[in-house]
Amino acid sequence: MQEFLTRLPQFIPHHLPLVAAFFVIILVLIGLEVSRKFRGYRELTPGALVQMINRGEPLVIDLSAIADHEKGHIAGSKHVVPSQFDPENKDLAKAKTLQVVTVCKNGMESGKAAKRLVKAGFANVATLAGGLDAWRRAELPLAKGRK
Repeated sequence: MQEFLTRLPQFIPHHLPLVAAFFVIILVLIGLEVSRKFRGYRELTPGALVQMINRGEPLVIDLSAIADHEKGHIAGSKHVVPSQFDPENKDLAKAKTLQVVTVCKNGMESGKAAKRLVKAGFANVATLAGGLDAWRRAELPLAKGRK
């Protein structure tokens, strides 16, 4: 460690692009973690979502395409087509105090929906990290068909 510290002042001026890239990467990582902390919703693992479902806590909203939903979805989830998802809907507004979990095929659409829910005043919002793809990888059961 002592040798590293004595050579560091020589290394920095000779490798400025590497040092700059290192600091940029560190700042980006810090920025991502800070934004994750303050985004207003959390990500759940498939196992954590199973525990919540077993306790009867969450309203699970599936934002998958209709064809994907029919191939497999979490039992008890409510299917909403992403283009028709409206957090201000009067039926959904009744759930503002409930735990709401958004899911989709890979987690991208559900993250957007979670942001919209938080913006609409929902207090307890989460997404399934990795979406239904992660659910399948965890070898958890899926319901088939429309319901």
